[in-house]
Amino acid sequence: MGVVVRIRTKICGITRIEDALSAAQSGVDAIGLVFYEKSPRAVNIVQAQAIVAALPPFVSTVGLFVNATREVINTVLAEVPLDILQFHGDETPEQCEGFSRPYIRALRMQPGVDIAQKAAQYTCAQAVLLDAWVPGVPGGTGERFDWQQIPTDLAKPLILAGGLNVDNAVQAMRQVQPWALDVSGGVESSRGIKDADKIRKFLYAVQLENAQRCDGMK
Repeated sequence: MGVVVRIRTKICGITRIEDALSAAQSGVDAIGLVFYEKSPRAVNIVQAQAIVAALPPFVSTVGLFVNATREVINTVLAEVPLDILQFHGDETPEQCEGFSRPYIRALRMQPGVDIAQKAAQYTCAQAVLLDAWVPGVPGGTGERFDWQQIPTDLAKPLILAGGLNVDNAVQAMRQVQPWALDVSGGVESSRGIKDADKIRKFLYAVQLENAQRCDGMK
């Protein structure tokens, strides 16, 4: 899809209103709410409602699910105004569809798996998110994978996740040229608790690089 001039940002695993507001005030494009009980960053419906209600306009809300039943997802959607769904488990294309929401399909960079071929199966996905593969863990590991292994023929916009932080954000932008960066542990003080200073520094680094990229296009 060529060079992306402005690379977007998502901060995932938001559990507190103050963290969501810090991200919004610092210029994030989207926040992620984890509806997976085994995650240290999980939120329940009441928490999610409060976070979404506190957000200013023009910040997208993404709901992350891992092998959830259709009933569970519909229950969340009836109570929480999510903009986008993110599927992080073993969901088939059919299991990702039919919720009247665009969706992102997260795939882990598992050795021996043809990621481009697997991504191509999700024809209705709005984007593909690539994360590190750790056996038995669906995501949020904080591990970085080898970006050189990313296929060059992905049919969908790429969201890069896994081990991102302020120290490697610009490198990721320049080397991978993704549509967006998705960070969680890299802006935390502890699991599920974001650090406002780390959020600001991460997003500032991305914004500065984006500005330089825009200047370079003139």
